[in-house]
Amino acid sequence: QVQLVESGGGSVQAGDSLRLSCAASGGTFSTYAMGWFRQAPGKERECVASISRSGGVTYYADSVKGRFTISRDNANNTILLQMNSLKLEDTAVYYCAARRAGFSSRSYSLRGEYDYWGQGTQVTVSS
Repeated sequence: QVQLVESGGGSVQAGDSLRLSCAASGGTFSTYAMGWFRQAPGKERECVASISRSGGVTYYADSVKGRFTISRDNANNTILLQMNSLKLEDTAVYYCAARRAGFSSRSYSLRGEYDYWGQGTQVTVSS
């Protein structure tokens, strides 16, 4: 079973950048596909980005395309989410998620496809 710990959240102004990190432990990291989700108050949890086991396949929600970049470092059991040009609507709790993946070149974007979740990190964007 894998444990996930997010870090890097905070309060920033619109247009600023943040980088979120997710450290994984307790499993063979390279066998897990990973994702970043977010949940704003009163809204459903949504996938903003995901990455395949190999790192070669990524998915981005339309709302973050061109602004967010997901990456993974299998040697250090870490995934990152680089968030640029932050907008007010990016304010949410951001969660890291993992699932065992049989295919190295597939990413997953549905909440129900993930088995393990971190505790979340708050990102607040103000004007």
